Amino acid sequence: SPAGGVSLRLCSTRVTLEGINKPVIDRIIRVDHAGEYGANRIYAGQMAVLGRSSVGPIIQQMWNQEKDHLKKFNELMVAYRVRPTVLLPFWNVAGFVLGAGSALLGKKSAMACTVAVEESISDHYNSQIRTLMEEDPEKYKELLQIIKQFRDDEREHHDIGLEHDAEAAPGYSVLKTAIQLGCKAAIFLSERI
Repeated sequence: SPAGGVSLRLCSTRVTLEGINKPVIDRIIRVDHAGEYGANRIYAGQMAVLGRSSVGPIIQQMWNQEKDHLKKFNELMVAYRVRPTVLLPFWNVAGFVLGAGSALLGKKSAMACTVAVEESISDHYNSQIRTLMEEDPEKYKELLQIIKQFRDDEREHHDIGLEHDAEAAPGYSVLKTAIQLGCKAAIFLSERI
């Protein structure tokens, strides 16, 4: 299967909404959908600039996984009856600009962007895993399995970025910090509106 062996299909298209903490689940699914949507736009921007370069196939491979993640969160949005963030049109543009902009600075800067974003997302997924474990690990077993698999995929993308000289990008620490501040703001806003 596309996401490292974990089935990306819901056990049932009908999710029992009875007894779930709807505000928590809505927030988690809304922000994760927004994050995966943004990641897709970042990789689209990087591919627009670097698609024919030596890192093109690597970026494409990571983007393909992000496409699977987004598809899954699209399904979860319907199953759990969660509305998307109203900021999707903004994330559409901002994600593409971030991806293309980092790629225009060079392959290393594109990989620095990947490291920054994927580290932020995997940390965020870890926070969600803790929340769901505190809520009810059995009740949210399927959602936990999905988030854990996607977190692992994001960590893999982070590591790929490091393997491809992200830390050698000009101004790496400044670039990484700026991108991660943007990610934190995007997470904060997408959870709420």
